[in-house]
Amino acid sequence: MYSGQYYIIVYCKCGDLLKLVAFYNGEFGARVVGNLVNYSGFCISCGEGCTQCRNVRPGYAENIVSLVEMPDPASLGDFIEDVEPLLPQNIPEADIALVINVHPDILFGMLPKLKEAGIKGIVGGSESPRELPLGQRKQLEEKAAELGMEAAFAKPFCALRPDPSKPNIYRFLTEAGIGDPLIDVTVQKSREGKDYILAANVVRSAPCGSTWFVAKRLLGLEPDQPDIRERISEAHHAYPCTGSMERDFELGDTVLHKGGYIIRDAVEDAFKRAKRQE
Repeated sequence: MYSGQYYIIVYCKCGDLLKLVAFYNGEFGARVVGNLVNYSGFCISCGEGCTQCRNVRPGYAENIVSLVEMPDPASLGDFIEDVEPLLPQNIPEADIALVINVHPDILFGMLPKLKEAGIKGIVGGSESPRELPLGQRKQLEEKAAELGMEAAFAKPFCALRPDPSKPNIYRFLTEAGIGDPLIDVTVQKSREGKDYILAANVVRSAPCGSTWFVAKRLLGLEPDQPDIRERISEAHHAYPCTGSMERDFELGDTVLHKGGYIIRDAVEDAFKRAKRQE
């Protein structure tokens, strides 16, 4: 058994809760878990200027029945001959499995165990070219479907849009408020007669939590100011985004740049739907 693996168990008191088990490794995995738990001090990007903007969304901690830190895929090589000793044991009963930066051989080996634990949906995302390329993601979704489980993967993770055809995953992404970013903006006329952003509400955040920081940085800006795209990009980078800067042939760009385009499009969509306060 992998010696670095550990479990943190939080037993749910409410039977109606959608129960989650997370298997992760690395900085990005820790960020996604931190964003879900929403513990005090998780986001420190604003430093002393923190306004506790994330307090409007309750944490997802009571839904999490287990957090499992997995071995670093980079330390295991491309292929694992005997995956059994590396598979997590005693997986608690849950509805959704979140998998981030888990070696593909381990992930494929986990599928029957996840099914035995009652998992109904598997969710994950890639943040580098080597992590779950398109072929592996499709194979995982097909294998999961054969076992009667939903599966949804995206590269980058912030490209994952809730899909009603996968009701269990749809419910998880909606209740947890993660996936492709969705923001609501309220504008107001300034004394000079120009619109400025009065409020920016995060409906759905990128899984890492960066959308909250970007939304806060929008306050006081004008939606049509010449450098608005640069301001969005600056905020996205400053959080910072942990996406790889290595060119990804599947995306035709880097994962980091793709994530930047996603949040930019989300903000521009919010401008088009903006509410006005007189």
